[in-house]
Amino acid sequence: MKALVAALFLTYLLVGGAEAQRADICDVPGYLLFGESELGNVTKSVKEKRRLDIMIFGSASSTLGGPEGKAYPARLEATLKARLPDIEVHITIHAAPRQTVTDMWNELKKIIREQKPALIVWQTGTVDAMRGVEPDEFGSVLNKAVENIQANGTDVVLMNMQYSPRTESMIAVGPYAENMRWVSQQRGVPLFDRLGVMRHWSDTGVFDFYTPTKAFSVAQKVHECIGRALATQIIDAAQLGPMAKVAQ
Repeated sequence: MKALVAALFLTYLLVGGAEAQRADICDVPGYLLFGESELGNVTKSVKEKRRLDIMIFGSASSTLGGPEGKAYPARLEATLKARLPDIEVHITIHAAPRQTVTDMWNELKKIIREQKPALIVWQTGTVDAMRGVEPDEFGSVLNKAVENIQANGTDVVLMNMQYSPRTESMIAVGPYAENMRWVSQQRGVPLFDRLGVMRHWSDTGVFDFYTPTKAFSVAQKVHECIGRALATQIIDAAQLGPMAKVAQ
């Protein structure tokens, strides 16, 4: 029921009730964002400490060349600050390029002990797919890692790989994406289905991912939309809707 209600009000969450009559380029179908998973530690931190510390952990896709502040973590932070104006929001980025999920987990253990964020957004899967790591092994390591992170009082949002129709036939990402979905269901953590979201934008003609381009403006808008959608998912999963302002 929660997911159904959230889906019905998706347009309001992303573009605002007064603007619901017109489509927004960043619109995402509710089934790609909302579920039954909850972010209890985020809820507690926001309501008791009036603070939200998030760490983005993953590949170089969390960064973006050009002017500072245009990549999706910065857009996520800006959106959360706008929608939760009474909450102190801090986002840090820890890039781990060319690392498999096993490599990342070995590094993440130390980071969690030192920083103790309320939430980790964990991007993974692409490098494992490129290197041909056994998908079930990938899923097993990720499952155990998420279990340990939760046991240490930190929430997790899993983020799968980017959609690229030009490399889809060369890199079989499907089994890794499915393992991430399985882990999210097993551990009750949200999955930000970046692969599905970007494929939706491609299929509906919002963005052209087929044509090679160096246009920074396109990449910038994609990151803007991802940041906004991820903020909406976090607010929903942490049940912060009543205290959140409608997105503009």
